[in-house]
Amino acid sequence: MTTNWQALAADYQADLLHDLATLIAIPSVRDDDHATPQAPLGEGPAAALKAMLALAERDGFVTKNVENVAGRIEAGNGTDVLGILGHMDVVPAGPGWDTDPFQLTQTDQRLYGRGTADDKGPTLAAYYALKLLQDQGITLNKRVHFIIGTDEESGWYGLTRYQQTETLPKFGFSPDAEFPIINGEKGISTIALTFNATASTPAKRQLLAFTSGLRVNMVPQTATATITGALPTDWQQTVAAYADANHVTISDSDSVDGRIFTLVGKGAHALEPDAGRNAATHLATLLAPWVDDPAGHQYLSLIATYLHEDSRGHHLGIAYTDPVMGELTTSADLFSYQPDGEQSVALNVRYPQGTDLATIQAQMQATLGTTATVSIQDAGHTPHYVSAKDPLVQTLLQVFQDHTGQVGHEHVIGGGTYGRILKRGVAFGAMMPGRENVMHQANEYMPLADLIQAVAIYADAIYRLTR
Repeated sequence: MTTNWQALAADYQADLLHDLATLIAIPSVRDDDHATPQAPLGEGPAAALKAMLALAERDGFVTKNVENVAGRIEAGNGTDVLGILGHMDVVPAGPGWDTDPFQLTQTDQRLYGRGTADDKGPTLAAYYALKLLQDQGITLNKRVHFIIGTDEESGWYGLTRYQQTETLPKFGFSPDAEFPIINGEKGISTIALTFNATASTPAKRQLLAFTSGLRVNMVPQTATATITGALPTDWQQTVAAYADANHVTISDSDSVDGRIFTLVGKGAHALEPDAGRNAATHLATLLAPWVDDPAGHQYLSLIATYLHEDSRGHHLGIAYTDPVMGELTTSADLFSYQPDGEQSVALNVRYPQGTDLATIQAQMQATLGTTATVSIQDAGHTPHYVSAKDPLVQTLLQVFQDHTGQVGHEHVIGGGTYGRILKRGVAFGAMMPGRENVMHQANEYMPLADLIQAVAIYADAIYRLTR
C-alpha cells in the first residue's frame, strides 16, 4: 500500500504551529556577555534547546542534553545511525520588522518570525516527520540521532562540544537550506582588515565615527557616521540624489560633535551579498569625497574602492570560480571606526574548492598593500562536497522528485549548515525552489504549505534512508 505522506503530514498542522510558536517566542541569539556555567552560550539558546527536547520527551522519545549547548533525540533500532542536524539559535532580529520577530504571526498563509525559515521551522518539520513515523508504528531499521545545536549562526561551539563527548553519525542531512538538495558547501571564514590608527590632524571635514553591522554573516542593513566641519554647499541635494539612485534611505541630524548620517539599505544573508544593499559600503561611498582628514579618508576610500558592490572579490584580487562549486563571494559585514581607536572591517568570505584561505589572505594583502593589515579572524570551515552519485544524494533527490514532480539536481551554496559536519552529510530543504530567500532578513517567513510539505518529504526521506 502506498503511503499518503502529505495527508498524514497535514494532520499535524495545528500541533506543529503550536510548538513553533513556543520556539519562536524564545529569543535564542547567542549572548556571550551573559553566559553562565548553566548557559554557556547565553540563556536564550539554552532555553530553546530545553524547549525542543521537552517536545520530544512529551512525545515519548529518548533525549540527551549536552551541557545546554547541544542535544539529541533518538529513534529507531539497528547498527547504522542516520543523522539529522538542526539548530535552535537565530541571528539578531535587527530593524525593519512589520511584526514582533519573536511572536509567530500568520498572514496570507505565511508564518512570520525570526527562525521560521532558519532554522526552527525546518527543524520542527523534520521532528514532526519523525513523530509521524512513530505514531504510524513504522519500524525504522536504523537508529536516528536527531542532533540539535545552539550556535550554528556563530561559532559552532555546541556541535564542537557534542563531537567531543558523543559519537557522530557517518551520514545524514540538515534541514537548514533548500530543496532539492545541497551536496556542496563553500568554505566560510572571517577576514579582518585592520587600519593603523593615526592621530587626528586638522581638516575641513573629519570622520569622527563610523559603525555598521550586527553579525559577520549578515549584510548590514543600517550604517551610521559622524562628520565634523562645514559640508559642501550642495550636500543636501547630493544626499537626496544618491538615495534615489541607489534605493536607500538616508537621514541626518545635528549633534554636539557634528552631523550624523544614517543610511538604511537592505539586510541579507552573507551567503549571497547581492540579495541585500550594504548600508555601510553605500554610506562610505557617499561620504568619502567629503572627508579630507587622512585617517578618515583612507578608511572610507578603501571601503568605497574595494568593497562596494563587488561581492565576487574582483577589486580585492581574490576572485575565483570552481566549475563544480561556483564563485567565491565576499561580504563586508562589520565596521568600526574611531579617529584614535579601532579602525576595522570584518569580511565574510565564502570560497569553493580549488583555492584556500592562505591564498586568499595573501592575494588580498597584495592588493591592499600597506593600507590595511589582512588577518584571519576566524578560519571557520573548509569546502565540503558529497558526490552527486552518492546513494544518500540519489535517495534524497528521488524523494524530492516523487513529492514535487520537479527534477532533482545537485547544488552547491555559499551557506554553511551542520550537514558539513558529517563526512557524508548534506543539507535538504526546507526552502522550496524559486522561493524568496528571507533568511537573516527582517520579516523572515516560511510559507505554511511549504512547511507541511516539508514534513511529508522528511518523513518519506527518513523512511527510505532507514530501510
